[in-house]
Amino acid sequence: MSGADRIAIVTGAGTGVGKASALALARAGWSVVLSGRRQAPLDAVAAQIEEGRALVVPTDVTDPDSIANLFAQTKARFGRLDLLFNNAGIGAPPVPLEDLPLETWRQVVDTNLTALFLCTQHAFRIMRDQDPRGGRIINNGSISAHAPRPNSIAYTATKHAVTGLTKATSLDGRAYDIASGQIDIGNADTPMGGKMKEGVAQADGSIRAEAVMDPDHVGDAVLMMANLPLSANVQFITVMATKMPFVGRG
Repeated sequence: MSGADRIAIVTGAGTGVGKASALALARAGWSVVLSGRRQAPLDAVAAQIEEGRALVVPTDVTDPDSIANLFAQTKARFGRLDLLFNNAGIGAPPVPLEDLPLETWRQVVDTNLTALFLCTQHAFRIMRDQDPRGGRIINNGSISAHAPRPNSIAYTATKHAVTGLTKATSLDGRAYDIASGQIDIGNADTPMGGKMKEGVAQADGSIRAEAVMDPDHVGDAVLMMANLPLSANVQFITVMATKMPFVGRG
């Protein structure tokens, strides 16, 4: 299939990594369904995409009915789905583990894990039955899928769980020609990650500024993964600011 025939859903598409990835896909000829909580940022992204190749669907990924509507609108408009980028996610305030409210824990789990599972279910149902069959699902993991930051138990736990979701999806998708991979991102200069350059807590208790990178580099990596034939898959990829304290001892 050519890029012009392929359809992608990007969650969290209004800002940051989601925006960069949606625009990278659109520039390569994909039609893109833009999902996010707020209409205005989604409309601003859609305005940068060729007319007729963007669909804006405001979505609350913590609401199963809102997720169902996203996939129903995608199928009604385009008739198929070739890529789901499960990108939407949230963090939690950096408080001591013993002080994290249960409600905050549940909000992070609902957004970062349960929503990805529900979106994956809907994508499977479309991809297994369409002709040509199959598709690709890319999950946004994180450096936190490998190593935690201080006082980040909810975010870290969900991102580790995303890795399990990715592996199970990759295995169960084989029967339907559905490939699944994960992109682990470190310090993209976005509304969520950009704060790192202003100073963030380190494991030794100090506060230090960290290097960041342009989110367009993440968009380029997502596009590379998306453009592979379904006979090939990037299972895991890490895209990070070169000088951030991850490898080695910080």
